[in-house]
Amino acid sequence: MKKTGYLLFLPLLFSMNLHHAPIDGTSLKEAAMQVLHKQVMEEADWALNQEPVTVTAESSPRSAGGKHDFFSEGDYWWPNPVSPDSPYVTHDGMTNPNNFTAHRYAMIRFSRIVGALASAYRITHDTKYLQKILLHCKAWFADTATRMNPSLLYAQAVKGRFTGRGIGVIDTIQLMEVAQALYLLENEPGMDAEILTAAKNWFSEYITWLTTHPYGITEMNALNNHGTCWVMQVACFARFTGNRKILQFCSDRFKNKLIPEQIEPDGSLPRELKRTKPYGYSLFNMDAFATICQILSTKEDDLWHYQTADGRSVLKCVTYLFPYIADKTKWPYKQDVMYWNDWPVAQPALLFSANADNNKKWFSLWAKLNHAPDVDEIIRNLPVRHPLIWLP
Repeated sequence: MKKTGYLLFLPLLFSMNLHHAPIDGTSLKEAAMQVLHKQVMEEADWALNQEPVTVTAESSPRSAGGKHDFFSEGDYWWPNPVSPDSPYVTHDGMTNPNNFTAHRYAMIRFSRIVGALASAYRITHDTKYLQKILLHCKAWFADTATRMNPSLLYAQAVKGRFTGRGIGVIDTIQLMEVAQALYLLENEPGMDAEILTAAKNWFSEYITWLTTHPYGITEMNALNNHGTCWVMQVACFARFTGNRKILQFCSDRFKNKLIPEQIEPDGSLPRELKRTKPYGYSLFNMDAFATICQILSTKEDDLWHYQTADGRSVLKCVTYLFPYIADKTKWPYKQDVMYWNDWPVAQPALLFSANADNNKKWFSLWAKLNHAPDVDEIIRNLPVRHPLIWLP
């Protein structure tokens, strides 16, 4: 088991009393705060001592981009044993530990820091957390010496085959909690208008790239979790920047493409079940669907309770997977080729769905599960790691 390379601490496990956990409205948020309070404050203490690290801190000779360009390599691509200098070959589901991951780790670290600080601010309203958030956001979005370019031209590259690929767009789901934190805190005392504007401009440029560049369009049209994650992150960035046109586009795509093409009437996700890690990918896609609902649902447009004529819906998906989260031994499909023992964790879909559907069982299971995973693959596939900043 590989421990995370981008966290410098392991939050302590904690106990909780779930016998009378409330699950509706404000009381659910308060209950979630009780569950997470100790972990949030410990993580925020760590985050207060961290200095910014952006994509300019490390580089790879295999990148076709420049110093300010994000670079990552395809996870499941390996050197050809016949000739090390020939193009890489693929082994689906098997992660190559020697690929360049520094930029991905830096982005996840950024997300963890901002998410922890924003969560602590929501609990305490102490401006020291906001000021530290602004320091990191300035480095990533405003400072010309350390700023990342708002595109993903060189993500998920494959040696000898591709300098970048559309599926690399999924890497920036790690920026969602940054955008969400700024969205939550933008009107708070102590917010720096100049840094906030720089961040909004950065995400606006990135939305344009995601919706016009062939890589972004290819990812949008993906028929599995990649297509779901495109809508999830674009919706998140559009809400932060106030782009109503894109928000409506994402809502329409959710109803007319994602739900009909990915979720079966029984709630299963057949395109994920075909993969070599069907359990982990099903959980990942369920979380992405639920996060879309959390971002886009309004009183006028309730995506949580939207369903197709034949009954496909996100709540049906959560209902389908719930028994296998509660007891993985009941899983009727093949086991994942890697990380089987590391799932499930505190899947955000359980908390968000409990809030939407007033379901105490889902909340109680979420509260009992691991809120501090320390395995790289799990953290990478859990972009919503600080649910307190997502609850209304």
